Formats: sequence, C-alpha cells, structure tokens
Amino acid sequence: MKLGKPYFLKFVFPSLSVMDRYIAAELIPPFLFGVGGFSSIGVAVGSLFDMVVKITELGLSWTIAAQVVVLKFPEFISYALPISVLLATLIAYSRLSNDSELIALRSCGVSLYRLVAPALVLSLIVTGITFLFNELIVPAANYQATITLEKALNEEKPAFDENGILYPEYHTFTQPNGTTTQTLKRLFYANRFDGQSMKDLTVLEWSTLGKLKKIILSESARWNSKQNTWDCSHGSIYFISPKTSFKKIVTFDHQEISFPRAPLDLVTKARDPYEMNILQAIEMIQLLKGAGDRKKLRMLQVRMQQKIAFPFICIIFGLVGASMSIRPKRISKGTSFGVCLIVIFGYYLLSFVIGGFGIAGILSPIVAAWLPNLFGFGAGGWLLWRLEANG
Repeated sequence: MKLGKPYFLKFVFPSLSVMDRYIAAELIPPFLFGVGGFSSIGVAVGSLFDMVVKITELGLSWTIAAQVVVLKFPEFISYALPISVLLATLIAYSRLSNDSELIALRSCGVSLYRLVAPALVLSLIVTGITFLFNELIVPAANYQATITLEKALNEEKPAFDENGILYPEYHTFTQPNGTTTQTLKRLFYANRFDGQSMKDLTVLEWSTLGKLKKIILSESARWNSKQNTWDCSHGSIYFISPKTSFKKIVTFDHQEISFPRAPLDLVTKARDPYEMNILQAIEMIQLLKGAGDRKKLRMLQVRMQQKIAFPFICIIFGLVGASMSIRPKRISKGTSFGVCLIVIFGYYLLSFVIGGFGIAGILSPIVAAWLPNLFGFGAGGWLLWRLEANG
C-alpha cells in the first residue's frame, strides 16, 4: 500500500494527532518549495547579476565569482525561511478552505486557534533554525565572501587600510556622593593603519586635574603583544607645564607607550554588521563606546537588535498567513503568492522606516528593532480573534 504524506509523518512524529499530521503534510511541501525558490531568486538578483558585471567589467575570474555566489547563498536562505513560512501557510490553509475541509473540522468542534496550532509550531521551529543560521553560518560566510572578492579585485591591497583612527581613554572617578564621572586621560590618533603599524601617530595625555601634560608624536607605532604596549618609532615627546608652556622636548628612535590595544581592535575587528554574530557585535559596541563614534555606535546597536528580532518574523508570518487564508473564501495559489509579496513588502518597509528612526536617535535601538514585530503580532492576533469571534 502506498503511504500518503500524513502516514509518512506518523512514523516521523508518532505523537502528533491525525489532524496535526494532515495539516503538517500540507505545510511542508510549499515551505520547502519557498526556501528553494526564494533563496534562488535572491541570489540571482542580489549576487549573481553583480558578479556578472564584475566579470565583464573588472575581469573577475569565473571561479572566484562562483565562490562568492556560493558564500552568499546562506544569507539569502535566511531571508527565504520566514517568507517560506508565510507562503506555506497561505497555500496550505487556502487549499483546506477551498475544499471545505476546514468547515468540516469546524463542524466537529475544532476551534480556529487549534487549526492554526500546526502552523505556529512550524513557525517556532523555523524561528530557531533561522536564529542559529544567522549566528553560526551567515556572518562567517558573508565575511569570507567579502575577503575573497577584495583579494581577487585588489591583490596588492593589504588586508587592512584604515584612515583616521581615533580612540580616547578616560579616567573614572567616584564622587563622595557615590556618583561616577569620567575625564579624558589620553587621546590616541593615527593618520593611517596599513595592517601592521599605525602611521603618523599623535597621543595627547592629560593629568587628573584635566590639564594637558604630554604630547607624543611618532612616525609609526606597532602593538607589542608581549609587553602590552605600543612600540613607537622616530618621534618626539613634548612635556607641558601646568601653565600650558613647553617644559621639555625629548626625541626618540624607539619608545614604549602604555595604552590599550583598543585602537588596533577597532580596525582589525571592524566588519559590516551583517558579517558579525551577536557576540562580535557586542564586542564592537564596547569599542565604539570608548571611541566616541556615536553615529556608528547607534547604527550597530540597531542592527544587533534587528538581528535578534529578525527570526521571530517567522512566527508573525505564520500567524498572519494562516489567519488570512483560513477564512471561507476561495484563494488561488497565484493570489496566495501575490498576498505573500504584499505582506513581505509592507513588513520590510515598516521595518526599514522604524529602523531609520532608531539610527537617527528618535527611537531607542530596542524599540526600533522590535516595534515592527509588535505590530505584526498584533495584526495577526487581531485577524485570528476576529475570525473566531465571527464564527
């Protein structure tokens, strides 16, 4: 006897009820189709076309282009997972509704909430998969794609070539009333970092009273990991009296400066937000707080919160898709696909606008990242409640 899809799932998930297995069998095929289809479209539009341009105009080799396309695939799979949940719920529940199977289940006393439960379970599973995918695979693959492309197009360019590295170091004092205050202790500035050394270094040092007491100028400086100091070469040290006049000038060929390695971390660990996992983003946020780059700091904080919030749109899309298609009105597969695109466009437009408010400082990073999700949960819950209330 040929086993149907519900019977196959019985061996995989023996604890599920017949109804759950039946609905799951309707959800899984369009979900898998969506993952393959949407990720392929994303790669073709977002990466493949760009590689073709680089091959024809910049002489990029086909093998390197193929490597970059493969490395970009995980990112588009992560985007396709929640979209596929929406498509699967729209198609599956529309089919059940068009064939009056939902009406039959409702006549047996099954509530809409119970009918939507399999879709929500699938959404929760995909949420976990999306989160792990975005943490363990996507950042590393994106970073490797960037490095591979840069090396191919700029073979003689060093791995790092940053300009204008600025990093402050602060004194922290505890006041008699228990409050803490910060004053500037040292200011580290390098005109350029070539991957090995900081070039044209300037270090300003202040006393605990807030008076500038020393200026260090050096042609280059390299981090000494054994001594945890900066080894400066060919420079001068200007000692300044409390009356802001030069007290002494010392020239040197080699001088060690006791300063944190944070300026080095700031350039060597700098990546695009989509090339960092959450731990790397948190580490970079701490460095940017010390560097005082408020604009970049806020952008990274918003992106990190969005990274955490993104997988939960699987649940939103599952809830919205099931609620929209469970009503007793015939919806074709073509209509389901169109509704899917409208919902996706609306959600991402809302997320983009609200995320912009967060980067601009109008909203906090947490609110900017999670507010679209709250709207989505509210809309999906309201649709389902209204259908259940109307019978």
